[in-house]
Amino acid sequence: MKNVVLTSEDALIVADIQNDFLPGGRLAVSNGHGIIGTVNQYIKKFTNAKRPVFATRDWHPPNHCSFEQQGGPWPVHCVAGTTGAAFSRALKLPDDVRIVSKARDRDKEAYSAFSGTTLHEQLKQLSIRRLFVCGLATEYCVLNTVKDAIACGHTVFLLQDAIRAIDAQPNDGSRAIEQMKQWGVEAVTVQQIMDD
Repeated sequence: MKNVVLTSEDALIVADIQNDFLPGGRLAVSNGHGIIGTVNQYIKKFTNAKRPVFATRDWHPPNHCSFEQQGGPWPVHCVAGTTGAAFSRALKLPDDVRIVSKARDRDKEAYSAFSGTTLHEQLKQLSIRRLFVCGLATEYCVLNTVKDAIACGHTVFLLQDAIRAIDAQPNDGSRAIEQMKQWGVEAVTVQQIMDD
C-alpha cells in the first residue's frame, strides 16, 4: 500500500452528497451518510494542502427527463433550490468550495460532473492533472465522472472508503469499482493521502 503525496496538480471531487441521496431522502443511497465523516477527512487534507475542492450536485428542473413522471427511472429528486437538493449539513465544505451543478437541462440526463458543466475548463485553468473522486453513488455519478475525467486526460484516484452504491442490482457498486480499476484508476483510502 503506497502513500500518495498531494501536489499542486491535484483536486478533490465530492460527488452529490445531497439530502435526497441520504437516508430520509427521495432517492436514498443505503448508508450514504456513513461516508460523510471520511469525506470530511479528505476535504481537510486537501484544504490543508491548499488544493481545490469541487462539490458536485444534481440540480434538476421539476420536470427532468430522469423522473418517473417523464418516463425516466427515478423518483423526483434534487430539484433545484429545494431542501432535498441541498448538501448535507454534516458535510464540511470549505468556504472556497467550487460548486458544480449538473443535470440542469430538462431533456438531458447527466450523471457525470463533466456533462454540460464548466468543470473541464475550470480544471484546465487550475492546471489540474490528478483527480481524487468520492461521493454518491458509485455506479452512477462516481463511475461516469471518473470515465469522463480519464477521457479528458486526468489521472484518477478512487477514494474507495468514501463511496457508496445504490446497488439496484446486487453488486452493481463492486462491478463499477472493478470497471474503474480496469480503466487504470487507482483505489486508495484516507490513510494513504499525505497532505504535507
